[in-house]
Order: sequence, then C-alpha cells, then structure tokens
Amino acid sequence: MDNIANFITELSKYFITLMPQVLDGLIETLKLFIVTLVLSLPLGIIVAIGRLSKNKIINKITNLYITIMRGTPLLLQIVFVFFGLPLLGIVFDRFTAAIIAFTLNYAAYFGEIFRAGIASIDEGQYEGAEVLGLSKKDIFFRIILPQALKRVIPPVGNEVITLVKDTALVYIIGIDELLKVGKNAVNRDANLMPLIVIGIVYIILTWTLSKIMNNIENKYSYYR
Repeated sequence: MDNIANFITELSKYFITLMPQVLDGLIETLKLFIVTLVLSLPLGIIVAIGRLSKNKIINKITNLYITIMRGTPLLLQIVFVFFGLPLLGIVFDRFTAAIIAFTLNYAAYFGEIFRAGIASIDEGQYEGAEVLGLSKKDIFFRIILPQALKRVIPPVGNEVITLVKDTALVYIIGIDELLKVGKNAVNRDANLMPLIVIGIVYIILTWTLSKIMNNIENKYSYYR
C-alpha cells in the first residue's frame, strides 16, 4: 500500500510540475488534430467521388493516390514532405509539413469510408429522385450524401480517435506536441513518470472523443 501511495504522490507531483509544458504540447496536438480533420474530411468526400467516378482517368488517379497513402506509413510520409520535398526546392515549415502529410493520409482513409457509405445507398433512391425531376447534383448532395454520412459515423469516429494518437508522430520533425514534451521530461529527469502523465492525457483525450462520437452516432441512429 505504501508503494502505491508513494507512486500516486510522485505522479501527482509530476502532473503539477509538467502542467505548463503539457498544456503547450496539448495545444499543438489539438491544433494539428483540428486542422487535419477540417481539411481531410471534405477532401475525403472528393476522393470518394473520384473513386466512384465513371471517368477512367479520374478513377485510376484516385485509386493510385489511395494505394500510395494507405500503402506507406504515415511516419514516412511526414519525413518525405518535410525532408524530401526540399530536395526538389519545395520547403514547408514543420507545422505545415505535418498538416500536409496528415491531411493527404487521412483523406485517403476517409475517402474509402465515404465511398463505402455512398455505395451502400440503394439504387432505387437514385431512380426515385430522377423520377421526381431532381438533377444529379441535387440527388447526390441532398439525398445520397446525407444518408451516407450518417451511415459512416462509426468508422469515421474510429479514424478520428486514431488521428489523436497519430499526432505523436510529428515528434520526428521537432514539433513540441504531447509526446515530445514527455520525452524531454524523461531525458531531463531520468524518470519514466512523465510518459505516464502523457499517457493519461491521451487516455482522457480519446475517452472524451469517444463519448462525443457515441453521442453523435446515437443522435443520428434513427435515420438509418
């Protein structure tokens, strides 16, 4: 019991000591998370439309993009954007490079999720909407897409939670997010306690997002 009490006491001290750095790292993590989500979700819809396109050129280009993004590690993509593109004369700052890599990667995954959702809509709905005189644009954006988005909430939620954890990968290019804050503290104090603190913060983040996604799913479940 004394060991447990000592552990909790030490952990509490580290929480208090690391709080300023943790908050700074948390802000960087949330910035990367939010910007990636805002950019990759709409891009994912565009990718899904490309995958479903009857134009062979668009379809093949989209397929190639998805194959590359899903077939290579996100860490490699981050390294390529930040360290590789400058060899071609294309230079980005750390945060922009991370956003580009994350957005392109997650748009590919979201694109496949949205494609599956759109493909799951019964063909009869297309035919019924055409009989009513709706244009193809109205059919897609007013009838098909809203239903598809409601159906894909669970898999999108899983990717959103994965995104929070994947933000730790940007330590490789020197962004001061949560994991880097923890690693710096470990190196400074020669103690693994800071990593436990960071792990707890990640758990709180993912738990909060899980609750939010579950509430969204329950809210729209009656539409499906």
